[in-house]
Amino acid sequence: MTSLPRPTTVLSADDARRIALRAQGFLGAPDRRSGVRGVLRHLGAVQLDTISVLARSHELIPYARLGAVGRKAVDAAYWTDTHAFEYWSHAACILPVEEWPHFAFRRRAYRDRPHWSHDLPDGVYDQVIKQLRTEGPLTATELGGAKKTSEWWDWSGTKVAVERALMYGEVVCVQRRGWKRVYDLAERAVPSALLHDDLDDTECLRRLVGLAGQSLGVGTRADIADYHRLKGEQVDAVIADSGLVPVEVEGWSKPAWADPAALAAPARGRHRTTLLSPFDSLIWDRARTERVFGFTHRLEAYVPKPKRVYGYYAMPVLAGGRLVGRVDPAREAGGVLVARQVALDTPKAVPAAAEALVEAASWVDCTTVRVERVDPPELREPLVQEVSRALMAALR
Repeated sequence: MTSLPRPTTVLSADDARRIALRAQGFLGAPDRRSGVRGVLRHLGAVQLDTISVLARSHELIPYARLGAVGRKAVDAAYWTDTHAFEYWSHAACILPVEEWPHFAFRRRAYRDRPHWSHDLPDGVYDQVIKQLRTEGPLTATELGGAKKTSEWWDWSGTKVAVERALMYGEVVCVQRRGWKRVYDLAERAVPSALLHDDLDDTECLRRLVGLAGQSLGVGTRADIADYHRLKGEQVDAVIADSGLVPVEVEGWSKPAWADPAALAAPARGRHRTTLLSPFDSLIWDRARTERVFGFTHRLEAYVPKPKRVYGYYAMPVLAGGRLVGRVDPAREAGGVLVARQVALDTPKAVPAAAEALVEAASWVDCTTVRVERVDPPELREPLVQEVSRALMAALR
């Protein structure tokens, strides 16, 4: 590991929290002119997920920062005009298309991979490429079928081939249609100036480490590595040349690095009050969320129902720059948003939870909010009353 300079800047835990909020777009006036595309570029990656309760996670990300942006406009902003591509970053993510060259290291790693978990019959890969060249863009179903049986991972040869081509960078996912990936050749989908693997691994990693630091504002080695799922040693190899500067954060047991631009001015401004997707990059790292916010966050969708504590899709409530509770939402016919389970840290969180619920209801075209279980129970009636007042105010 390269010898690094000792930190000359010491941040309080509150300083670090505010810097993180501003870097993630939750502190200060949102840049509405750049809209959804601006959010994507600011964050560097927007995670995708199959679960849709209030909305899909990639829709919730710009909503949380900008407010009630049109859901159809969100998808259009991501996918039109070769603006973005989908690839493996923190997980399956939408990424700004200008970052295509910087994922060359990962494409090379996939090409060098000695084996895959799925067998591929001879000739199928070439046939898929040929079909996309003549007929694309196409879904796996349109290419000939995605599965051999109903089992989730029992992929057809066509699906194996097109996913392998996606990993290699010969094929790009250019949009999601009914949640199915739509594939096209990279030579058509990626602007010619960006369509190359010329950058070596070091340059790719330097860029992604720098981007992660900018998107986080301040973070430990583990935070920075997790953002694009790099290895710790990959971060170590380039962080000295990434543009990030070492800092000390009071209460953090590990060394940290910050974006110099984040240190140039105090992190001040208006705080956003909103519900957060469990896959929001502000909170997708559990260890960082506990360290920065003192808040334990866990997605329980895959936990057996009797063992869930906060609900199937508990969405943290952000207010005043802090995480103050959780809401497990659902939607019912007739325009009803249901708060199936609400957990609030203090009575002071009641107005914020009501505001977040009513705004979210309006965004997904619900006209009524029904509050069911609240923990602690004595806050249920105050929350119901606050929700009622907020709904009345929204109708004026």
